[in-house]
Amino acid sequence: MLFNSIEFAFFLPIVFLLYWYLFSTNSLDERVGKNKLRTQNFLIVLVSYVFYGYWDFRFLFLIFISSLVDHSLGLKLDKIEKTKQRKLLLGLSVFTNLGILAYFKYCNFFIDNFSQMIESLGFQVNTWSLQIILPVGISFYTFQTLSYTIDVYRKKLKPTNDIIAFFAFVSFFPQLVAGPIERASHLLPQFYTARKFNYRLAADGARQALWGLFKKVVIADSCAVYVNNIFANYETLSGPVLLLGGVLFAFQIYGDFSGYSDIAIGVARIFGFDLKRNFAFPYFSRDIAEFWRRWHISLSTWFRDYLYIPLGGSRGSKAIALRNIFIIFLVSGFWHGSNWTFVFWGFLNALYFVPLFLFNWNRNNLGTVAPNSWLPSFRDLLNIGFTFFLTVIAWIVFRSVSLIDAFAYLQLMATHTFGKQYLVDAFNFFYYEILTKGGLSLFVFIAIMLMIEWLQREKEHGLDLSFIVPLDFSKIKKPHFTAGRWSVYLGLISVIYFYGKASTEFIYFQF
Repeated sequence: MLFNSIEFAFFLPIVFLLYWYLFSTNSLDERVGKNKLRTQNFLIVLVSYVFYGYWDFRFLFLIFISSLVDHSLGLKLDKIEKTKQRKLLLGLSVFTNLGILAYFKYCNFFIDNFSQMIESLGFQVNTWSLQIILPVGISFYTFQTLSYTIDVYRKKLKPTNDIIAFFAFVSFFPQLVAGPIERASHLLPQFYTARKFNYRLAADGARQALWGLFKKVVIADSCAVYVNNIFANYETLSGPVLLLGGVLFAFQIYGDFSGYSDIAIGVARIFGFDLKRNFAFPYFSRDIAEFWRRWHISLSTWFRDYLYIPLGGSRGSKAIALRNIFIIFLVSGFWHGSNWTFVFWGFLNALYFVPLFLFNWNRNNLGTVAPNSWLPSFRDLLNIGFTFFLTVIAWIVFRSVSLIDAFAYLQLMATHTFGKQYLVDAFNFFYYEILTKGGLSLFVFIAIMLMIEWLQREKEHGLDLSFIVPLDFSKIKKPHFTAGRWSVYLGLISVIYFYGKASTEFIYFQF
């Protein structure tokens, strides 16, 4: 089920009413309260399975198997002290989860590449591939449940006996199919505690979900119209048009993925849950290291904690650290899909990162750009522009069908870069393909999005009104409304209604 669909517009209020009224956990009797909490968690599991099964109910058994296996192994790990046996149990969890992921996501990739390798040696083979459907969100919930057993194995987390709470943690519908990838240490305990409706928390969640919906249906889906056309016909287009295609894809993937995260986090807050922040305005980054601290934070920190640090991180020699950097970026690229474009995208980002690491510049920009200032300094502006340009080059590789297409696209994009014809082609495309076809509004909305997020860059999300409402929601008992605030809400709703595109899948569903 899509967040930007009519079905979800009916699904959410129904679940809201069932959750907060029919299955409310408010009770003075502690024993009754615990039973109601368990029932409420069971409702979460049920509606989450409905939410996921609406796409294809056949793949519900994968979530069920991952949940059942890791819950059982977590309990066994808590009872066994022998290192060898504990390693075997952890290996079983890793084998089960990554085995399922590898089969559904990478089986055809390995078959096709093996066949090509054999043919390159002069042998004739009958190429074949399995008709495997990639389950939506499998990379996300697999990593989430896998981190649970790893933390239990490391004795950083006590396993839970509450199987319903664990199943709810794995399948929690707001973040089930595209993250954020939650850690059990953060999200699982929230299923043990009775949740009371908090107006301020829910209102902030609704604002964040609204902002995410705007980024998805107005920014991302509108960009997709141009991006799909440009990338499908890049051989016939000029350099400036191809550059524009790369820039628009950068905004498309940001609006699409950060929009999903905003909706997921916002919806979770409506139900009394706190999810980890997944995006921190990454296009205001001053270098690639900062970009990766702000983009897809839950995945970056997952690879840091479960791959980079166990490999040795940066504790050893420079050579070992560089090896680990390339490993984590290459694996991150491969995580995105079974295509060499993703692997090269990861390699390219590693190349971007290496100079910063070698000169110890990778932690130069830890704070927010231009704090307490309306405008960035000229130096910050140059750094932001250069970092964005590097990400656009990488996104072109990411978006291309193959590496051959990616290199051809970049080569054509560089043609006449500084010539007069480049400017003429840019003007012609903008006038005939955008301005005369009503596409100017897209660039206006992109500018509005950037302006709002720049002004809000020290806050959690674009519509974070903590400057009006204190962060401690419990201190305010009565709702506080302002005409200015509601004009913003109604304005966004109107823009979504009149300019939003038909409901389309989120890009990261394919990963």
